[in-house]
Amino acid sequence: MNARGTSKVGILCLLALGFGAGQLAPRLLGARQTVPAKSSPAREATLDVATRPAPPALPQGLTDGERRDIEVFRNSSDAVAYITSVALRRDFFSMDVMQIPQGSGSGFVWDRQGHIVTNFHVIAEGQAVRVTLADQSEWDAQVVGVAPDKDLAVLHVDAQPSHLVPLPIGSSHDLVVGQRVLAIGNPFGLDHSLTIGVVSALGRELTSPSGRLIRDVIQTDAAINPGNSGGPLLDSSGRLIAINTAIYSPSGANAGIGFAVPVDTVKRLVPQLIERGRPLQTGIGIVPLSDRWMERLGLEGVAIRSVSPGTPAAQAGLQGLRTTAAGRIVVSDRITAVDGKPVRSVDDLLHAFEAKGPGEKVTLTVVRDDRARDMTLPLVALE
Repeated sequence: MNARGTSKVGILCLLALGFGAGQLAPRLLGARQTVPAKSSPAREATLDVATRPAPPALPQGLTDGERRDIEVFRNSSDAVAYITSVALRRDFFSMDVMQIPQGSGSGFVWDRQGHIVTNFHVIAEGQAVRVTLADQSEWDAQVVGVAPDKDLAVLHVDAQPSHLVPLPIGSSHDLVVGQRVLAIGNPFGLDHSLTIGVVSALGRELTSPSGRLIRDVIQTDAAINPGNSGGPLLDSSGRLIAINTAIYSPSGANAGIGFAVPVDTVKRLVPQLIERGRPLQTGIGIVPLSDRWMERLGLEGVAIRSVSPGTPAAQAGLQGLRTTAAGRIVVSDRITAVDGKPVRSVDDLLHAFEAKGPGEKVTLTVVRDDRARDMTLPLVALE
């Protein structure tokens, strides 16, 4: 397979660690807690990041690569947080509200306003979320926004800016196979851990918690384990290039195949989640016919089920399903390509729209009555 070739890998949300030998299953990396949750209020930071003692001097004889990796870890670990989700239950006898741990994972500081980024599946099962920063201060977190389609979530804590160390943001579109990467997280609930590897493959696909595909996923052999979910994958300069999300393993531990959501997706969505609480829906104003119906009809592409008035699709004259004089419902228009790339499913179409965003234009190949034509339409934000 080409290094950037597409390979679909389904995510199975399994938090128990026992698995039969030789039975492979992709796993989300949140590790279920087995210890009682803390019921005390969030502990405020007592040590400013900027005033911490200097790290110990490096030993003699280290290679340049080792020195660089140590520097990246020391500079980046202050940005990594430990995330715990809890369910709230009322005790039958005392009527006190108890916190029951549901899962845990990692996250990282996005900005000095207190926004923390993690995976959606890390917090999905809890009713409350607690964040432990690198200085061991604990904070009750508010869920600001979620994007289950991309397995992303943004939290907010009321920590002072001096205790928040954002990661520098890199890019993922220019990564190459063999490039060195570093993963930092809290595997199995342990304190910050560093593992090192390379980009093993590009262009992978994962099934998100919502069932949609996450495209352009990065595969790495850097050892990542349960509890690493939501933690950063860094390049050799310490820049964020992806968020560790899933592993493929027969045992639940690292088997050399990990998957991470690319940072280009993250940096496009996080500002939207902070501002709106959910991602912008980008499109042309159509309701597509489901893939199941397209298979039953034996048609290629994505058929238009209906068109919303006043949208680019309506202004371009696109048509949805119509009823013949004999009472049969038939397909009018179907989209078979976007910007020359074939569209084989609704997910393909949505991904093509999302990749460009509102304000951009797309060229659609539309088939009606077995005749294909190209038309250029603007993309808009849909509510």
